[in-house]
Amino acid sequence: MSASRRSGTTDELGPDEPGPGREGSDGSDLLAALLDGMDAALCAFDAHGTVTHWNREAERILGWSADEAVGRAGFAGWAVRSADAEEVEARLMSAMDAPGRQVNEFALLTKDGGRVLVRTQSAAVPGPDGKPAGVYCAFSEVHAQIDLERSIALSEALLDDASWGVVLVDADLRPAVVNAHAARALGAGRTAVLGRPLGELLAQGVEELESALTHVLAEGAPPAPAELWVSVRGPEGERRRCWRSGFVRLASPLAEEPVPLGVGWLFQDVTEARQGEQEASLLRFRAQQLHRAARAAAECEDPAEAVTVHLDFALAGFADHALIDRVAECPGDAGSVRLVRIAATPSGAPGPSRLDGRAGLPVRYAESHPAVQCVERSGSVRAGAGALSAEDARAWALARQWPQDAVHALCTVLRSRGRTLGAVTFLRGAGRQAFERSDAMYAEDVAVRIAASLDLAALVPPDH
Repeated sequence: MSASRRSGTTDELGPDEPGPGREGSDGSDLLAALLDGMDAALCAFDAHGTVTHWNREAERILGWSADEAVGRAGFAGWAVRSADAEEVEARLMSAMDAPGRQVNEFALLTKDGGRVLVRTQSAAVPGPDGKPAGVYCAFSEVHAQIDLERSIALSEALLDDASWGVVLVDADLRPAVVNAHAARALGAGRTAVLGRPLGELLAQGVEELESALTHVLAEGAPPAPAELWVSVRGPEGERRRCWRSGFVRLASPLAEEPVPLGVGWLFQDVTEARQGEQEASLLRFRAQQLHRAARAAAECEDPAEAVTVHLDFALAGFADHALIDRVAECPGDAGSVRLVRIAATPSGAPGPSRLDGRAGLPVRYAESHPAVQCVERSGSVRAGAGALSAEDARAWALARQWPQDAVHALCTVLRSRGRTLGAVTFLRGAGRQAFERSDAMYAEDVAVRIAASLDLAALVPPDH
């Protein structure tokens, strides 16, 4: 038996074999190696329908070896039922007269008598004169082909039409492919983010993200999605976002051992939901604090003590320092506002707020001081050190007679029975965010309770 026959090929479809002393055997061996290395099953027929080629994948699917298949006249009686043989052969051989490739589905017989539904792609094989000399047929099991098509379709859908972000990150932790949703979330075009370090796209949260990607490359996908808070760089500044992220490790299906190609990162923006949950939780906590403060203040015999109770309960999770200034009478100068410090939280070691007395020296506030403005406007005033250096920020706080670590301030007026009694000031350090409108609303609720206790303390005789 010739070498070409043992490898599942004959020379029916090709040119004549070279004469003695030429390298024809090398060409046959190369052809056999190429055919046997294919992932798809392949067979070929000459112009008369005789099988001329049969590779290892065809043998694996149907069970017929190359020695048993090559040289047979068509599939009739062995690879196809006799009743179907004529139709199958006609459809296969029609590829000789048709341009391009033809796709068909057939039920073929295995050597042990089973049936396998296959999808075939057939096309004409030209001879030395350029005329069709036969047909080649590549086929695979339908379920395997469908699985492949589904995988391709899924990949294309994820990278084009998905309603969540999909990023394929290479082993160097740089985006290799992004879909349109992810590109919008990252604030750039689909091609603009490719190959760039994640640190150029994210201002904050990049360490946590890279740590997660490195873990997936080394250990595999985590058991559950993770929520990552990041700050996305953009032309309009940084945007704080929360992304619910899932990760999968990508490995090459062609390698004998898994070779990591990178990580598939899928994420969905849940910022609004998480912010809503945080706001709802904060509102519940603040409502509970107001309730606890009211109950504790009701047990105070001295209304002035109730003032500090409300102040201390308000500080929890809200501010670092607080102080209360009361309006003092200023004879002969009806247009000016004079404030006297009556209570303050300790600026050193933690502890309860202290009363400075109901009468004392006025604090030296400038006319532009936030507490003075608050009293004059009968509303809340917010102030901050801005982007000052640490040294300048200390000077800014000390100039306003606040603790030196204060960088954010919120002053709220104290009013009771239609009168302005003073102002309460809440202060935050550099580790906290600036006061927002929702903070001012909470401070105003606290101020109403402080003002009521402060007004009552003025009505109750000192020796009561």
